[in-house]
Amino acid sequence: MKHVLVIRLSALGDVALMAPVVKAYAVANPGVRFTVAGPPMLQPLFAGEPNVDFLGLKKKQSFVRIYKALDAVGADTVVDLHKVNRVGFAVVLLRLRHLLDLHYRIFALRKGRVSRWLYLHHWRRAPRRPQWQRYDDVFRRAGLKRGGLALCNDTDRTLPTTHCPLPTKIGVAPFAQHAGKIWPEERTEALVRMLSERGHEVVLFGSKDEAPVLERWARHYRGVSSMAGRLPFAEELEVIRGLSLMVSMDSANMHFASAVGVPVVSIWGATHPDFGFYGFGQDRSNALCADLPCQPCSAYGSKPCRYGDRRCMEAITPEMVLEKIEAVLKNNIVNTQ
Repeated sequence: MKHVLVIRLSALGDVALMAPVVKAYAVANPGVRFTVAGPPMLQPLFAGEPNVDFLGLKKKQSFVRIYKALDAVGADTVVDLHKVNRVGFAVVLLRLRHLLDLHYRIFALRKGRVSRWLYLHHWRRAPRRPQWQRYDDVFRRAGLKRGGLALCNDTDRTLPTTHCPLPTKIGVAPFAQHAGKIWPEERTEALVRMLSERGHEVVLFGSKDEAPVLERWARHYRGVSSMAGRLPFAEELEVIRGLSLMVSMDSANMHFASAVGVPVVSIWGATHPDFGFYGFGQDRSNALCADLPCQPCSAYGSKPCRYGDRRCMEAITPEMVLEKIEAVLKNNIVNTQ
């Protein structure tokens, strides 16, 4: 094995969750070249390792075009961490193209899906394994040497506490792709106000569409700034790297912060932190979740609340989040003294 092609074209959070795993295997296998095929904007997440290349590839194109781009890489081993129809068809073409090559191997993620009812209602009896461990499984089946302290056992690691000098810089990413994963806007604003009053520097993260709300908060509260839609992703990632802590929903920003070693206090609603998509290396106790009987009601947070009141999010108050933030900051400062 000389060249491994790793495929994951979406979603942003899932690709970000993959980055620490790929880099750990690259370090442990310095004689192997890795090419990651993923969303073009996420290239900075995979920078820093000399044997890791990046192929920016959008999912929304024909599987034939995807196949041609993947085949041009010239890898001898394929690790498909996406396993959706469009990518799957492209991988089938790769298999047919190299049918007579006995050294050409393909390994795919085993999703292990069951019925939606069992998926949502019986997961507590058999909790879903973290997604990064499922990625790890595919690399191990491919025969690659397992590397990195984070991958030496089957439990989540805890990020090193090297941040949080005073005064602190706290990131707040209040939005997500689906409404079921978004904390009420007035509660996030109340949290930003309380952080500002306590002298913290607050940096807000979001998309261009979310910028008007975040810029209004930045104008209204002292020590608050907005990065929404202002910087290329590589520069925004450097801003995240300099944070003491990130406050995030179940969104890509949680995984971006995790990828650069920043502690995250996360807020969960329609989804659940034990559902397999918690931030890589994050302390599970830093997740705020009401744990209502109706949670999780959706695998991705896209279903409307059956009660119409989003009680899972309403149960989490700004005071609860502030208390968790201050506990994490205090713990990290003590551990770095």
